[in-house]
Amino acid sequence: MANLVHRLGERIRLLRRERNLSQEQLGELAGLHTNYIGQVERGEKNVTIESLEKIAAGLRVSMDELFRYIDPMKREDELAQIHKLLSSRSNQDKAMVLKMIRNVFDWEASKYK
Repeated sequence: MANLVHRLGERIRLLRRERNLSQEQLGELAGLHTNYIGQVERGEKNVTIESLEKIAAGLRVSMDELFRYIDPMKREDELAQIHKLLSSRSNQDKAMVLKMIRNVFDWEASKYK
């Protein structure tokens, strides 16, 4: 159980850093104390569902995304590969890739109209 709490804390830290937020900023957005955010990220606190919901809202992610990738995958699927490629890219690059994907899907859908 402690290992899960630690992995979840690492996931929260990763998401926070991807969004260029400090612990103070996340605490403010989530309505939680900065010290609490730090304790959660270090795996020192067994966080409640209510607090996880606040943290997810502060990070602007779904609960699904919050828990995604905290367990090691036996085989890296395509979504994990895409995530790995994009995780270190700028928000502008991510937006460009999203636009390209949407254009491909729109083009494919138009073939069947």
